[in-house]
Amino acid sequence: MPLTLGIQRGNNFEKSKKMKEINASEFESEVLQSGKVVLDFYSTECPPCEALASKFEDLSGLYGADIKFIKIFRQKNRELADKLGVKSSPTLLFFNDGAEVAGRLTGGIKRSDIISNLDSMLPEKKVAEIKSEIKPSVSEYDVIILGAGPGGLTAGLYLCQAKINTVLIDISLPGGHVSTTHEVSNYPGFIEPQAGYLLSHNMSEQTKLCGTVYKVAVDITSVDLDKKEVVIDEYETVRAKKIVIATGTTPNLTGAPGEKQLKGSGISYCATCDGKYMEGKEVVVIGGGNSAVEESEYLTRFATKLTIVHQFDKLTANMQAQERAFSNPKISVMFDTEPREFKKEGNKIVTETENVKTKTRQTLISDGVFIFIGMKPNISLFGDNLDLDKWGYIKTDEDMRTSKDGIYAVGDVISKKYRQITTAVADGTIAAMAISKELN
Repeated sequence: MPLTLGIQRGNNFEKSKKMKEINASEFESEVLQSGKVVLDFYSTECPPCEALASKFEDLSGLYGADIKFIKIFRQKNRELADKLGVKSSPTLLFFNDGAEVAGRLTGGIKRSDIISNLDSMLPEKKVAEIKSEIKPSVSEYDVIILGAGPGGLTAGLYLCQAKINTVLIDISLPGGHVSTTHEVSNYPGFIEPQAGYLLSHNMSEQTKLCGTVYKVAVDITSVDLDKKEVVIDEYETVRAKKIVIATGTTPNLTGAPGEKQLKGSGISYCATCDGKYMEGKEVVVIGGGNSAVEESEYLTRFATKLTIVHQFDKLTANMQAQERAFSNPKISVMFDTEPREFKKEGNKIVTETENVKTKTRQTLISDGVFIFIGMKPNISLFGDNLDLDKWGYIKTDEDMRTSKDGIYAVGDVISKKYRQITTAVADGTIAAMAISKELN
């Protein structure tokens, strides 16, 4: 078990915890008539709810003397949840004298976001007092895994089966990009295509049940590869003998004016997340690789018309995906074309494009734009401490060791020719076995 020195508020941490579970009949008295309250709508069999539970409990120890912490089981109080417009679990609502304040928090809720809302409900002097009494914590493990995609989850599974004390840290919930992929049809062992979220959920549950400790939906404050220390949520230091980097990649941007401003407001990088909002609408997809073409096919379940904008004269997706796209009457392709600007006019997204050969400009008007033009490695946490290839991916040897002693890397973040779920799983396996051999 890890050595842990808990985050505390003075010596009265346990006494100051003020958490209570209620049902709908108590909502009026316990929430609307109780001054400052934070209310957690949770569900069972809900990984985000599990990830939130310990944060909610810890924060009740810090803020419980000034703000009331309440939990309510959403599945048995659906009428109240519907009345309040609570559609998912977990959802945190903040009240002050019966009025809802701050912003609602849902899904993979970070500790820092909760603290921000709680702080906004209290006088600055009281917030300063609470913060001054926080004592940092230290946890020690054999291995830290940074990133909970397929590579990190597999490494965690193999390490815990080898009885190696392992903690998995991620700024999001477990699953990585797989959890936002609508279907996975090429993962061995499954005859029928699997929903991405379900495949990643099963991977995560298997690793968690094995015994790997999870610290997910956290803020990573700093990483020291020399000391093998990771600071999360400002006050918690996690130490280990080895670190496995499995931080994956993030979507590339086109760089066209208007893209950043319209992200989440007409421009999306996740078909599974936002495709459902395109029912009966027209869509533009930027890109021509596997992700762009396969996600375009998925989007046509909702959209009535879809235009793929691709910078080359041929698609680069696999032939099977191309054949399906070209046979789909909803899909058309603009070759040799790049976006030059994105604008919003009313509820429509205006995409200004340019043919790279003829320099001809064309305007596309749609209800949404989805961008799939590749990824970049998430390495900003590590500074210049690792050897990288010319594209910025981490170099490793055959055992997934990096240039830094005791530091391994797996999955999409490393330098390699192919990036697939199966290759990430293989990387995690190799790293875990190499570490197991060293530590044992």
